[in-house]
Amino acid sequence: MRWTVPTGKVKFFDTAKGFGFVSGDAGEGDVFVPASALPSGVDGLKGGQRIEFSIAEGRRGAQAMAVRLLDPAPSVSTGRKVRDRKPADEMVVIVEDVIKLLDSVSESLRRGHYPDKQHGNKVAQVLRAVAGDLEL
Repeated sequence: MRWTVPTGKVKFFDTAKGFGFVSGDAGEGDVFVPASALPSGVDGLKGGQRIEFSIAEGRRGAQAMAVRLLDPAPSVSTGRKVRDRKPADEMVVIVEDVIKLLDSVSESLRRGHYPDKQHGNKVAQVLRAVAGDLEL
């Protein structure tokens, strides 16, 4: 006999309230996840995060127990510090160049043409890089 452990994706988790819900991959439906079921040192879960868990029937339905993280929580934070930021006078030049780049894309779109795949990918990379420089 082989036992399978349920897996699923976190729908949401409210750290302040200490609970959330996971959508089971095998049709378990929405399963309640209390903070007490989280691994030691884990304060909360992020939407979309994949977890493995056991299920116990609680007073209000299925409840996750013994949660194990299958992948790290999605994060937009890069762990950079303010001291790692480029100086503002350097960012002015970069932002002005991005504006010129986006103006050229805008003109092309006005004429009914999207940028080709290679150019579009390069523009997207530039935007991500600038966003990373602006965000900490």
